[in-house]
Amino acid sequence: MSESTQTLHAALETSDMLEIDGLHAFEFSMDEEKGLFIHVMDGRAQKRWNFTAAQIDAAVFNDGLQSWTLSSDSGEHRLVCFSAFSANNDDDESEVADEA
Repeated sequence: MSESTQTLHAALETSDMLEIDGLHAFEFSMDEEKGLFIHVMDGRAQKRWNFTAAQIDAAVFNDGLQSWTLSSDSGEHRLVCFSAFSANNDDDESEVADEA
């Protein structure tokens, strides 16, 4: 399913990393009641964003830029959701044991 056919809330549930206004964010949390909280270190400066559930629901996906546009009290922000792959060391060990 492409991001354009789902909501931002659904995209956030499967995301491991975000990019907000060009900055990569590994520290973020999504809560049904509190909304989306993003924390980024930009050099030595700490930046934080907080979006309410209503602002997340109102986010618009831009197919051309493959990103979401969110509006908050501080203005408009561009958000990209990324999903990463992770390795499981347990599977690698069992394959090696089977070969021996």
